[in-house]
Amino acid sequence: MPNHLSREAIKLLNVKYGITGKSATILEAMEKLLLAAPTDITILITGETGTGKEIFSKAIHGLSKRKKNPFVSVNCGAIPETLLESELFGHEKGAFTGASEQRKGFFEVADKGTIFLDEIGEMPIGTQVKILRVLETGEFTRLGSTQLRRVDVRVIAATNRDLGVEVANGNFRQDLFFRLNSVHIILPPLRKRLEDIDDLVNVFARKTCERLGLKYDGASPNALNILRNLPWHGNIRELKNLIETLVTLEQITYITSDILRRYIPKALPESINKNDEQETSLVRITPIDDKSQLGLEMIFKSLLDMKQEMNDMKRMLHTLANQIDSIKDEIIMNQTEQQYQDYQIQPSTESLNIIDMEKELIMLALNKHNGNRRRAATELGISERTLYRKISDYNIK
Repeated sequence: MPNHLSREAIKLLNVKYGITGKSATILEAMEKLLLAAPTDITILITGETGTGKEIFSKAIHGLSKRKKNPFVSVNCGAIPETLLESELFGHEKGAFTGASEQRKGFFEVADKGTIFLDEIGEMPIGTQVKILRVLETGEFTRLGSTQLRRVDVRVIAATNRDLGVEVANGNFRQDLFFRLNSVHIILPPLRKRLEDIDDLVNVFARKTCERLGLKYDGASPNALNILRNLPWHGNIRELKNLIETLVTLEQITYITSDILRRYIPKALPESINKNDEQETSLVRITPIDDKSQLGLEMIFKSLLDMKQEMNDMKRMLHTLANQIDSIKDEIIMNQTEQQYQDYQIQPSTESLNIIDMEKELIMLALNKHNGNRRRAATELGISERTLYRKISDYNIK
């Protein structure tokens, strides 16, 4: 155990912030957290998706002298490039089309507190320049204004990318990388901290049982053995989702291997053998060391991304067909032209071009929900980030 990490400190992080683990890599990350939290130094947290970067950032804020002031979390990858600067630094009335009033940005909202810039590796170069200025001087200007403003904000940044590689590729500013990298906390993937799985399962199951009014009695050794031999591409988030789903739907207090097997295919990739009934056949998937296979892995990842995009398009087209039928039914029932015009979009049944149909569906959903992008994305069956990107690609106003 690291010299600066007492049992009391570990218990504090576990009970108050949900940070659990006894592996050497996670204990090292916890020690850095405890050493850096009381200071105002900028912190960079890196790790794969689902490793707990935001949980660490909240713990840092909660253990700092700024804990009574705001903690503002910003997902830089979920905000379109055209809106990111306005969201971060605010804008004046009339600064751009649709700016009907003055608005504070996230940095002003977080004044005296902490701002967490998640997925900072997705941030465009132009915005990186302004972030660097805030870090160095605390100064910025709102969009559409020349008035210099000052804030006192602590910055915690996180990314699942290798920023050193991004700097070499020209996608991330080297000076900003050095400024962010004052303290670097690396969160290991779950497959590299398998000794923590038992504790994590118990924490997630116990909290779920408490929420349901049940008394948690533990998990069988066979069930834990199965969990320790799975790849966990989604890391802790995936494990948490599996345990919470299993306990909630089954209303159980003791996790067995038989019950667990029924839920593994729902939480993990289809590559897991669904028909295998022997726990010893669930072989742990280890990283490929042969660098010659790296290209194949990248191709495979690209194919998976393309498949996801195609699935999104299929869902959208299916939703479009249902929307068209619903609109036709509504016209017949109401017998009024005005109710049809409320949608402002009349779907075309002449063009079978996928791009045209997709754009038309997006416009239809946005109008139906009065421009509310979150509701529109939900109805379209896609993520809000995907909707933002497609709005930008199709130049939809």
